[in-house]
Amino acid sequence: MSKDFISIEEAYKTILNGGVGVLPTDTLYGLVAKANNADAVSRLYKLKDRENKPGTVIAQNIDQLVELGLKRRYLQAVNKYWPGSVSVVIPTGPNLPYLHQGKFSLAVRIPNDPNLTKLLSVTGPLLTTSANAPGKPPATNIDEAKQYFGNKVDFYVDGGPNNGQPSTVIRVVDDVIEILRQGKTRINEQTGEVIDHDI
Repeated sequence: MSKDFISIEEAYKTILNGGVGVLPTDTLYGLVAKANNADAVSRLYKLKDRENKPGTVIAQNIDQLVELGLKRRYLQAVNKYWPGSVSVVIPTGPNLPYLHQGKFSLAVRIPNDPNLTKLLSVTGPLLTTSANAPGKPPATNIDEAKQYFGNKVDFYVDGGPNNGQPSTVIRVVDDVIEILRQGKTRINEQTGEVIDHDI
């Protein structure tokens, strides 16, 4: 049964107890679950019908991602993009199969948003995907999110209208930047440098 929360702080306990909900992120409204809770992650993937398409893990800092099971050397190699709205696909190896859905890699991001950073400091890393039904556009407000998910999630956090862009997604292979999606932050594919930050 879903419950509307007045503030993002009130969602802490539900997330820590394995809840799945919708809240504003640094890019779009996101469907979120605690990344180290396999049951919550499985539920999120079923809600999005994306059992073969991993979501993105957001964290307060690199240390949280290392504690989750990711290699520090991969994270430090792309640390220049964080905090910000750049998601980087990095190898997971055999770790975290419930998260990477058989892809053996995972997009991760350290957001530049004070409310989200405060949340992540309490909950630890979160798995997130855009708040939309398969084939539908991302929700731009909480009413649209409710139309998609109704009472199938445990909470909604209303952050007002959000017409933001999705994160930029990149992959680094042999020190070469491959841009998988240009999003909120634009990156030069030749140099790997940020052109426009959080446009």
